[in-house]
Amino acid sequence: MASDAVRTAQLRIAIARFGEMDRRKWWNTKGLLSDVGELALSRGFSKTHVFARCRAAFAVAGVRSDEVFNPPASFTLWRLPVEIEDRIEDAWATWLEEPEPWKELVTRVDSHANSEPLIALQELGLVSAATCEKASKLRRADDLRSVPLKMAGESVEEAIELLAAAYSSSETGKLAVPFIREEEFPK
Repeated sequence: MASDAVRTAQLRIAIARFGEMDRRKWWNTKGLLSDVGELALSRGFSKTHVFARCRAAFAVAGVRSDEVFNPPASFTLWRLPVEIEDRIEDAWATWLEEPEPWKELVTRVDSHANSEPLIALQELGLVSAATCEKASKLRRADDLRSVPLKMAGESVEEAIELLAAAYSSSETGKLAVPFIREEEFPK
């Protein structure tokens, strides 16, 4: 489904922006998904800079998340089942033709980047109230580097929303990586 690819990309954009060094300090990008990043990359990538910025931010967030906590046989927001990642890749090529909605989303996310992640995700319409409720009850594991998520009948879309919303368990400068065990991930 293309819509789950869109929602996953939107959630990744939001969390990638929240985690930048000029915001929550979870990974080593600074303003890449802000107007600073736009200024830096729009000259070389006039039409597609928003996608170049997003790809770079996703890559850095994924690597940093793996450095902090890389559970075996598990999924994170940055490493989802292959079929979902394939749908995102397939959709990405079509999004390149119409970058304006994505530029607008990045601008909207940036305008909320100083807010608490859960509040911002809900105000941006990226997660449901039910997901926010679940995420607000989550706690970091004893290692303080992870947030284990237990699935109980959620859909794939709800699971991905929860992976994003669970970043709210992290503190500024103290990343805790939300994850779902492979056997628990919805089919």
